[in-house]
Amino acid sequence: MPKDPVCGMEVDESGTFKLTQEGRTYYFCSQHCKDKFLARSSKKEPPAPQARYVYTCPMHPEIRQDKPGDCPKCGMSLEPAGPVAGDSGEDKELRILSQKFWISAVFTVPIVLLTIGEMIPAIDLSIFIPYHISSWIQFLLATSVVLWSGGFFFARAWRSIINKSLNMFTLIALGVGAAYGYSVVAVLLPQVFPDTLKKMGKLDLYFEAAAVITVLVVLGQLLEAKARSRTSQAIKALLGLAAKSAHRIRQGLEENVAIDDIRKGDILRVRPGEKIPLDGVITEGRSTVDESMITGEPMPVVKNTGDKVVGATINQTGTFLMRAEKIGAETLLSQIVHMVSQAQRSRAPIQGIADRIAGYFVPVVMTVSALSFLIWLNWGPQPQLAHAFVNAIAVLIIACPCALGLATPMSIMVGVGRGAQSGVLIKNAEAIEKAEKITHLLTDKTGTLTEGKPRITAYIESPGWDKGELLSIAASLEQSSEHPLARAIVDFAKEQNVETAAAENFESITGDGIKGNIHGKSVIVGKQKFMEESEMNITEDFRKQALDLQDQAQSVVWVAVEGRVAGIFGISDPIKKTTPDAIRTIHNMGIKVVMLTGDNRKTAQVIAGRLGLDDFHAELVPEDKQQIVKELADKGARVMMAGDGINDAPALAQADVGVAMGTGTDVAIESAGITLVKGDLGGIVKALRLSRNVMGNIRQNLFFAFIYNSLGVPIAAGALYPFFGLLLSPVLAGAAMSFSSLSVVGNALRLRKLKL
Repeated sequence: MPKDPVCGMEVDESGTFKLTQEGRTYYFCSQHCKDKFLARSSKKEPPAPQARYVYTCPMHPEIRQDKPGDCPKCGMSLEPAGPVAGDSGEDKELRILSQKFWISAVFTVPIVLLTIGEMIPAIDLSIFIPYHISSWIQFLLATSVVLWSGGFFFARAWRSIINKSLNMFTLIALGVGAAYGYSVVAVLLPQVFPDTLKKMGKLDLYFEAAAVITVLVVLGQLLEAKARSRTSQAIKALLGLAAKSAHRIRQGLEENVAIDDIRKGDILRVRPGEKIPLDGVITEGRSTVDESMITGEPMPVVKNTGDKVVGATINQTGTFLMRAEKIGAETLLSQIVHMVSQAQRSRAPIQGIADRIAGYFVPVVMTVSALSFLIWLNWGPQPQLAHAFVNAIAVLIIACPCALGLATPMSIMVGVGRGAQSGVLIKNAEAIEKAEKITHLLTDKTGTLTEGKPRITAYIESPGWDKGELLSIAASLEQSSEHPLARAIVDFAKEQNVETAAAENFESITGDGIKGNIHGKSVIVGKQKFMEESEMNITEDFRKQALDLQDQAQSVVWVAVEGRVAGIFGISDPIKKTTPDAIRTIHNMGIKVVMLTGDNRKTAQVIAGRLGLDDFHAELVPEDKQQIVKELADKGARVMMAGDGINDAPALAQADVGVAMGTGTDVAIESAGITLVKGDLGGIVKALRLSRNVMGNIRQNLFFAFIYNSLGVPIAAGALYPFFGLLLSPVLAGAAMSFSSLSVVGNALRLRKLKL
């Protein structure tokens, strides 16, 4: 018997549930399976997108190409500007460098043993291996190490010359190439050298210097590649934790489907302990959700019907149904990954200093190396040529500016990744640098300082009116309005189980209120000014009670029926619990906090007083907020603007640093340099701490690099020899060069453990 192609059950061929399609006959156990098969077969699967990843240089983000390679300016390996599936260029680079390091290290050990016998008689192999045989062994092994393991930095050096962009690989290639080339000529054509350079008929060989330096350079590149890989581990782990499938509800039946098959509007069931598949809204049920992987906050969040949930977070206690609203690249998780990957490869203005210095540094070092050679050749001790040669190579090796080049991008990469772990998403490196110098924080009130969810906290009826009747009439009219205060009245009516009716002749008067007919009665709801303009009689007692509510930071909504005031509602937007502590911390950082709001002046004054703000501006329109930012900037202030609405977007764009709340609109987020996944001032505190620590780390790295090169080059040139008889061999110069790069990388990686 054939099997149902949908559910797998055996079916009878004599049944009526069969279908012939493209010359094939299918049998089904029910009409439901048949309909499901038809829906599936009629749906054309889109062709799998061809993954094209942009590869860019961490030091020069303007260098971009669609395949792995090396930066033509600095020679570093290009990195994917986003998460690469499968065997990424990053993984391949690590594997190749690891192979090169271990093989070259094994080949270098015999070279070192053959050359250090003169210094350590106990392991002198010249007794067993004659000089001419030892020379050829060193030549063969060193050739494998230098040309195979180190071939990549010769190729990069050549490209730097062609592109007229001398870099660290130019210096390394010159130093290693000189040591290796001199030794090769000494083995193949020893007769071209004068006898004065020979000791007992033997020429000094520098194969061990070339090989050891190559191994050290490869090791440095390997460790740097591993360090860069670790900077994005948090994001990779986040991607790996995303749900792979979901329980979709269709026509009352539940089916398990892949995430890629979910479409907007699909209803999904989420059970306790499962990951929330995508971003959406709870349509039925209640639960607590662990959002720590997105916000960095350990406490679970209570979610009720109507609340938004974020994909990849973990449902804890209850089962609920949700409607998928964002899929694919629209989800918060995808946006985080995209934003972080872009920010990690952006350039901070401070990096321009390092770039300008590096641009002059390489030619200067080559000049110093040449001068060192000439000085030692003419005035150095015997053998003069050997001393001149060794010191010139040491200068080239130790002066490698890789530490200088890594100083800024490594700190940016690690810092941006650390911020993402704590719900602070950096759009570009410039925002980090500017945030450190902020003098004024300008913040919206609703949704930033307050919860952004107004609710009724008081309502007073006129004599002869019942509270329930008053609430029913007001909610009936307000349910046609989209104003946040209207939603507060409607939601409160639902909580009180008050019935509402349909409104007739509804009319909204922008900035004043609304009016219409309920049960044939004329109803007006809105501001006191609207009542007065509508010639309503307002008693002194009502005016006083309204002022008392405003003194308590409550917005007052008036209700009039058939030409008479029926009552007033006091509506407040509670201050977020985290706001007072955050403002105190920001003040301790030496930053002034100013509130900008469109709310009435009385309410704004009360909120500002409670929070101890430095200043406030009320009854503003979007253009006013932007103008205030501009005026402060004209006075020399460094302004950070925080907001979450469309009306905040102009001010966010005008400010030195715009901070958008992740709970806000896409327009606000797009206009900002920093986005906070959790929309409160605590996130701003984290962003400020992050910027100060990242910039401090960059300065430490630049200090290490400058001091290292300032001291290293003169020592390598032989500045200590006249006083202490000390010379720096090329091998030690190579080790010092690698150490300087690793010190910068290690210092940057400390940011991964930064407490925000």
